[in-house]
Amino acid sequence: MFPAIKNPLVPMCFAALAGGMGWGIRGQYGHETGAMLAGLLVALVVVYFFAYQFSSIDAAKAVALATVAIGFGGSMTYGQTLGLTQDPPLIGNIAALRWGLIGTFIKGSIWIGFFGLFLGLGLGGKKYSPIEIILILFVSVFFLYLGIYILNEPFDPENKKLPFIYFSDDWYWEPGENLKPRREQWGGLALALSFLLFYISILKKDILARNMTVWGMFAGGLGFTLGQCVQAYHAWNANVIKNGFLSSIYPYINWWNMMEITFGAVFAFIITFGLWYNRHHISSNDNNNSFQLGFKNELVLLVVHIIALLTWNFISFSTFDWFADRAITMGIIPIVAIIGGRAWPYLICLPITALPIAGKTLRYLAYRTNDVSLITGWVIYFFIPLIFITWFSLKLIRNQNNHSNGMSFIRHTLCINTVFYFYMNWSFFNWPWPWTNWTMRTPSGIIFLFCTISLLFLINYYKPDKDQWNFRSYSK
Repeated sequence: MFPAIKNPLVPMCFAALAGGMGWGIRGQYGHETGAMLAGLLVALVVVYFFAYQFSSIDAAKAVALATVAIGFGGSMTYGQTLGLTQDPPLIGNIAALRWGLIGTFIKGSIWIGFFGLFLGLGLGGKKYSPIEIILILFVSVFFLYLGIYILNEPFDPENKKLPFIYFSDDWYWEPGENLKPRREQWGGLALALSFLLFYISILKKDILARNMTVWGMFAGGLGFTLGQCVQAYHAWNANVIKNGFLSSIYPYINWWNMMEITFGAVFAFIITFGLWYNRHHISSNDNNNSFQLGFKNELVLLVVHIIALLTWNFISFSTFDWFADRAITMGIIPIVAIIGGRAWPYLICLPITALPIAGKTLRYLAYRTNDVSLITGWVIYFFIPLIFITWFSLKLIRNQNNHSNGMSFIRHTLCINTVFYFYMNWSFFNWPWPWTNWTMRTPSGIIFLFCTISLLFLINYYKPDKDQWNFRSYSK
């Protein structure tokens, strides 16, 4: 298969809109599950442009794999890494700025490297059995712990013993301060990613997965670094910006969120170019003999995973958190079920990724801020949207066949997810319409509103199979 897209600029720009919006929204919802919503939106856009020929199940698998994988990097701590570039005591310290940006680049590379690897794995046409996936994921968990032991130990803050390569705040940068260093695990994730890259490129010879891993690492490293440069520039030059052309809206700009938006937009922009450049390696696996799990097994795995997901996000058990916070461990069931199941690809693209976002929105609005009553919150932020999303996913599962229309699946799924995540975040932001009194949420809200309108415009008027806009009507 060879996509019709001749000029990569259109897909790059719309992927950037999806990435900027998704990663900007991610900040309200947490590392792993928040990153998944951003990965979902970006993956849907790039699959819409470059894999519209796929059957719906193959398109769903590619999107779902990338969505789960982007959550792995969310287990890395990075707040203090960014702090090295912008904390008030370190303003003017070029060495701290340089070290913080190096750490930012490394962590961004790892984060989006996983996304690129599994996106390429889903689009490359290579066959992976569930047993094969289980084995390589368990081995990657071994390398995860090995990497933590080698690169992220020792960690004994009470005695001021920290790893040799440490990207969070420590006494080297602020001697004499009462610091609370954070445990890092970027080394473990880096070694796990290295093993997966070795397996898919050397042993499996999956060219697209290999190439997209490299593009993902470059996109994530550059995206995170440029995003933080925006925030660091503000921290170092606040007075200049305050009195410059942004003076009228300066009090309302959330610079942390602008970092997130920039990160998402840049990584999506770059990785989309990488996929366009490697488009001749895109191929679907139409032989769905890989459906090896059966619906009963899928259902059992679904129940187990949802219980684990809800426990991880809403209940704190230290022993389970220790297991789940390694992230790859929480990805084993979903990835195996996506590879070997008929239902899971659709469930990941719709209700499973949406569930923690709806729950966290409900918790914030009805329990923490009391902006809505409990009954209203449960009805309009949890039950109604999740029932609709689940119904639609069940409809897709029921109607799927080997030759069903992937483009139709992507258009409807992208539409539903774009509206859902915008709605959840817009409510989280307390409805920051630009004509109401501005708050720290308004500038970001305007960006998300523009991104949402643009993505809905895309799926209604752009025909990727013709590589052209059609403003009269859309024909499948």
